[in-house]
Amino acid sequence: MKLGARILKTGVAISMALFLASLLELPSPVFAGVAAIFAIQPSIYRSYLTLLDQIYGNLIGAAIAITFVLTMGSNYLTIGAAAILAIVLLLKLKLENTVSLTLVTIIIIMDSHSADFMTFASLRFGTVLLGILSAFFVNLIFLPPKYETRLFTSIHEVSEEVIRWIRVSIRHASDHVSVKEDIDKLTEKLVKVDQWYSFYKEERSYTKKQQYVKARKLVLYRQMIATSKKSLEVLKRLNRFENEMMELPEHFHMMVQERLESLASYHEQLYMKYVGKMRPEHSEGSGAEAIMKRNEVMTIFVKEINLAHEENEDEFSVYHLMHVLSAILDYEEQLEHLDLLIIAYLNYHSEEVDSDLENAI
Repeated sequence: MKLGARILKTGVAISMALFLASLLELPSPVFAGVAAIFAIQPSIYRSYLTLLDQIYGNLIGAAIAITFVLTMGSNYLTIGAAAILAIVLLLKLKLENTVSLTLVTIIIIMDSHSADFMTFASLRFGTVLLGILSAFFVNLIFLPPKYETRLFTSIHEVSEEVIRWIRVSIRHASDHVSVKEDIDKLTEKLVKVDQWYSFYKEERSYTKKQQYVKARKLVLYRQMIATSKKSLEVLKRLNRFENEMMELPEHFHMMVQERLESLASYHEQLYMKYVGKMRPEHSEGSGAEAIMKRNEVMTIFVKEINLAHEENEDEFSVYHLMHVLSAILDYEEQLEHLDLLIIAYLNYHSEEVDSDLENAI
């Protein structure tokens, strides 16, 4: 099992919250540790938003708990009623992420056996707040995440795996069940890629130049993700229509195979171009030659359809082949668009490419 930064941050935040609560001699320091668990977040920006939300939510919870105790006393029924009211209010205020910790705050405040209730409630609320602040402080200074590196690495890994399967599938050397299982895994990985993209998008830029570069990178990474999704769609259709592909005329099958091999190489080269391992002007998969190959494939495809009509053959395989070819064309268009974006980015910001990205390939 990999020990990630968030696991380490959670442990450090709990320890810090417990240490500070003990140092300040607060009663029941364990509640500070519990609050730190709820407040830890994967990014600094989300930690900041969580800090504000948790403060607002717990203020509401503390106010409800104190009001209920002072007016109706503390028992099983009033604690439950206070919890219901707090949940309703938090949902109305769109603070649903704070519900769990707010309910903890309500319970520990209303669980009062002290004559000086207000002092007891203030100390309990302060203990929870200390845990929230400890988590925020740890997020702020401890192992700041580099989400761009993680994002690029995850996109590249998914693309490489898809390309590997495409090359095997078009040669009919793959196991149908294994490919299908890996397609499901790759779909899950793309969901994780979208999460990395969200985290990277949320990272703050502090200068106008950084904001401008970041905006262009976001467009670029979004296109990388779109291209990877199109490549996965090609793999899905190759797997789904495997039998129909095997029945293609040999010359046409070889042409489709060569085209996919060319697009796969093009995709790999785009990543190398982005990190500076290839010249920006090198575009093997685009230009006039690529258009000619695309037109050649479509021309032969139309001829095969006409031939099938003349010989009264079953058009079922032709119909399904259209799905495969449309996916290939979509994939090619996405690659060409990504190529243009990379060239435009490198023309103005070639010095902005992180060296960590180069090591990812």
